[in-house]
Amino acid sequence: MSKLGAVKGVAIWAVLTGFALAVAGGVTLARAQDKVVNVYSYRQPFLIRPFLDVFEKETGIRVNTVFATKGMVERLKREGRNSPADLILTVDIGRLHEAVEADVLQGVSSPTLERNVPSHYRHPDGLWYGLTVRSRVIMASRERVSPDELSTHEALAEPRWKGRFCTRSSQHPYNVALLASLIAHHGEEWAEDWARGVKNNLARKPQGNDRAQVKAVYEGVCDIALVNSYYMGKMLQDEEQSKWANAVFIHFPNQQGRGAHVNISGAGVTKAAPHKADAVKLLEFLSGPLAQQMYAEQNYEYPVNPEAEWSGLLKSWGEFKADDLSLATVAEYRDEAIKVFDRVGFP
Repeated sequence: MSKLGAVKGVAIWAVLTGFALAVAGGVTLARAQDKVVNVYSYRQPFLIRPFLDVFEKETGIRVNTVFATKGMVERLKREGRNSPADLILTVDIGRLHEAVEADVLQGVSSPTLERNVPSHYRHPDGLWYGLTVRSRVIMASRERVSPDELSTHEALAEPRWKGRFCTRSSQHPYNVALLASLIAHHGEEWAEDWARGVKNNLARKPQGNDRAQVKAVYEGVCDIALVNSYYMGKMLQDEEQSKWANAVFIHFPNQQGRGAHVNISGAGVTKAAPHKADAVKLLEFLSGPLAQQMYAEQNYEYPVNPEAEWSGLLKSWGEFKADDLSLATVAEYRDEAIKVFDRVGFP
């Protein structure tokens, strides 16, 4: 079984450049007639390799993967029609939207994909498909917050949370997507008032990642924090961080209304894909119940496929209603969201 492996930083693009030059020079790593799919991935190798191994065994189609931390879209644009990549895997609607805007993806469709992926988790023209769902939840102190104090994302701007709220940078894609969804629902003027109110409620200047916000709640710096749901699972598996996780409870906002804001990881077939048919087969497999269940068990994310089983840990957090606003629509408001955060001086 062939694997390009995972590399980081500058080294990743050295690998990709060699990959592309091999194709351009006629010495291909995978000829068009070969049963193979070449994947550029923002998803870490340990998260995706188990599913790819099953896919290879079931189909006889080999999967080559290259892991990147940034710059994937720029590389695809430079490679153009000579790109060896068939499929990209990434997280956050923002990165998928970036690939759409750069015109490096092609639309694909099949009855299997349409059955596996609900319409609000896929691009209307089939340019990308969601594979996993994560909710932007509120994690609150078990000691200092009662569940009935919490309600909606909108309520985070209320004065009663002044000095009690923590979050990471407003410019992080997770928070940009949340504000973009609020703009889509309420309009830009309302969203600016909300962002100003939430800024006024900060217990400290935004810093660190999502886990750092839960640690801050544990340490008493703040009482509530915005965190992606899967981090609860990750923290519980860490000896040091499990005490942070056990100090909070998960609240899914907006359950009496539109549902909690969610984001996705997803994939799309590249415009230059030399192995398009096999790339579609891989996409169908990744959206199928088996791979979806593996995702849920290994990374604590929710399946997009309604037929896939949730892991036991996800079930223990309870069922929740998710906002069914199309994430393609949410992505269209990302630029406005960034400008709103800038205008109110949200760090």
